[in-house]
Amino acid sequence: MSNKIDPVKLEQAQYEFKVCVPIFIALGDTTRQKICLDLAAAGTEGINVADLSGKTILSRPAISHHLKVLKDCGIVEPIKKGTQIFYRLRLKDSLVPMKKLIDTVEEILSEENSAEEP
Repeated sequence: MSNKIDPVKLEQAQYEFKVCVPIFIALGDTTRQKICLDLAAAGTEGINVADLSGKTILSRPAISHHLKVLKDCGIVEPIKKGTQIFYRLRLKDSLVPMKKLIDTVEEILSEENSAEEP
């Protein structure tokens, strides 16, 4: 019937889950999800805190807090233009740990399914 998961793969998946926790926390908040969508709409030029604040009912300090959470896990990058700081999404690199986690889990499931076949 069901085989045990390869302990090495299990340990790898557990490690990858831990690495992804900051991303899950950052993207699990609906306000930060909205900020990400606003940043996506702003394109590669980015958007500053004042303009982001104008798109929500949040204060500039609240927006700055959410941007810090997103920045700390690599989802957002600041770009200094003169005296202002603009923010833009940086999803490609920041979501690599999630891709690794998905790949590992898919490998585990693939091994499970192939072990169950007669």
